[in-house]
Amino acid sequence: MVFNSYTFVAFFILILFLHNLPLSWKTKKVNLLLASYIFYAAWNPPFILLLWLSTVIDFYVGRALYTQENPHKKKLLLVVSLIGNLGMLCFFKYGTFLLDNFVSLTHLIGFDFNPAKPNIILPAGISFYTFTTLCYTIDMYKKESKPVKSLLDFSLFVTFFPHLVAGPIVRPPQLVPQFESPRIASRKQMMDGLLLLTLGLFMKVVLADGMLASAADAVFSSRDVLPSLDAWIGVLAFSGQIFLDFAGYSTCAIGVALCLGFILPQNFNYPYAAIGFSDFWRRWHITLSSWLRDYLYIPLGGSKNGKAKMYFALMMTMLLGGLWHGANWTFVVWGGLHGLYLWVEKFFKDRRGVQSDVSTSANTVTNFAYAMLTFMLVNITWVFFRADTFGKSWGMLQSMFGMVDGKPLLTTLAILKVAVIIPLLVLCHWFLRNTKILDVAYKMSWVWLSVFWSAMLLLLIWAQESGSSFIYFQF
Repeated sequence: MVFNSYTFVAFFILILFLHNLPLSWKTKKVNLLLASYIFYAAWNPPFILLLWLSTVIDFYVGRALYTQENPHKKKLLLVVSLIGNLGMLCFFKYGTFLLDNFVSLTHLIGFDFNPAKPNIILPAGISFYTFTTLCYTIDMYKKESKPVKSLLDFSLFVTFFPHLVAGPIVRPPQLVPQFESPRIASRKQMMDGLLLLTLGLFMKVVLADGMLASAADAVFSSRDVLPSLDAWIGVLAFSGQIFLDFAGYSTCAIGVALCLGFILPQNFNYPYAAIGFSDFWRRWHITLSSWLRDYLYIPLGGSKNGKAKMYFALMMTMLLGGLWHGANWTFVVWGGLHGLYLWVEKFFKDRRGVQSDVSTSANTVTNFAYAMLTFMLVNITWVFFRADTFGKSWGMLQSMFGMVDGKPLLTTLAILKVAVIIPLLVLCHWFLRNTKILDVAYKMSWVWLSVFWSAMLLLLIWAQESGSSFIYFQF
């Protein structure tokens, strides 16, 4: 089930109705848990078993980790959790990828090994709920938070349908305490939530799918050599599409949760206004960035064990973060490029003795130019994220930088759509970079807010139901 479907509208209305009935809080939580399983089962019902298995293992292992004093038994319990979670993730997401690379390696050394292709279906959102449960057991191992008291609350924490499939990646202290006492949205929360839901759907259905997806798909699916203009338009279209699609999902998720009285963490903060790459990763997929920082970068050494270890930890974090996104070496290169950007940025900051981030300074022309440079370099990385082969990636880069020239592909209308939407998107990010969208809405008069809200609704009705899933469902 996806937010951008009429099925979800009916489902959500029913959930709101049940959640606001005069029932006990435990009954309402059971209703939310069952609704979350139904929401997930709409893709492939048998995969609910994976959710149950991950939930039950980590609930009991997490409790045992917190109370266990024997260090050897404690490490063994952590290994059980890691094997259970990462084992399922590796099998379903990376099984075919690992087999293909093993076969290529055997052929390289002269063995003719050709096994049957496995038919593995990737469970929706497995990367997201695996990270959600992993952070719980790791926190229990470190005793950084207390165990969740009830299996019901823990199950709801893992499977709460707004964040289940594509985040935000929540941590126990952010959500579990909200299940401990009755919650019903206030009138203000309900209106804010519906506004965010409308905005998120508008970003996904009208802008990402309706205005940008066709140009991105046409360029990246083309087998022909493209002129520079078409290549850049295609890459910029995908740059806008993936932000509007993914941030649209996160905005919907936060809005849906708010309508039920729950608060989810912010996941995007105008990333295309980032002044530098460390600033970009504080603004793009914030919950994943903070997860990688706390559970990968810092354990690998972070910035407290010398520059060499810091650079190693930074690159390994970005490479593994790239691999988290997909079972393809192009994703690893995408992560590696971001790691390289961060290396270069860190090197020059250290050389100049810069302690604070440039992003905290005033919005000068220099900062804007740096932000535009950051944006353009990020666009180069999107080539590897979107293209499924290195050959396609290299062909796109050749076209973008005028090394080859081909026959025009895109229509004038398609080019105009991207040429209008992307600059507007970047400017909106720049001028709103230190604000929140709800704060902007609060400052507007009710007349203008009503006009903009109505316009989004009308455009959604005009665009009708979007049949495409959110891009990050595949991760």
